[in-house]
Amino acid sequence: MGTEEIRYRRSKFSTRLPTDRLYTAGHAWLKNEGEGLWHIGFTKFSVRMLGEAVEMDIEIARGDRVEIGQAIGWIEGFKAVTDIYVPLAGCYSETNAALERNMALLRSDPYGEGWLYSIQGEPDSGCIDVEGYVAVLDEAIDKMLGKR
Repeated sequence: MGTEEIRYRRSKFSTRLPTDRLYTAGHAWLKNEGEGLWHIGFTKFSVRMLGEAVEMDIEIARGDRVEIGQAIGWIEGFKAVTDIYVPLAGCYSETNAALERNMALLRSDPYGEGWLYSIQGEPDSGCIDVEGYVAVLDEAIDKMLGKR
């Protein structure tokens, strides 16, 4: 059985948002993989703003402690370079090795094989469910369209 999704469309942007995740106002998602292990990735909106990803560097090692809001690396796309922030406190587990071989996974499968890294820990209380993230998307797109 596949993951349930919410279809989202606003202006010229559309996506399907998995309901089995937490989201951040910074356009990241967190998926509980069990026993306190979380995969973290960028939402389709974030990937679209970044453009085609060309390079990524995570600057910490397995087992390092991380804190909410900590920058742990960066990612470069054709449209932007952005820091990669941690939305939970705990211990760094791993970087997605598949991205080293194929950065296009960020764009082609942002909610699946395109995850960025994993952490053993507890999410920030500021993380939101899919309905909360829909409101964040509405506000971001309205701002881009000059409606707010």
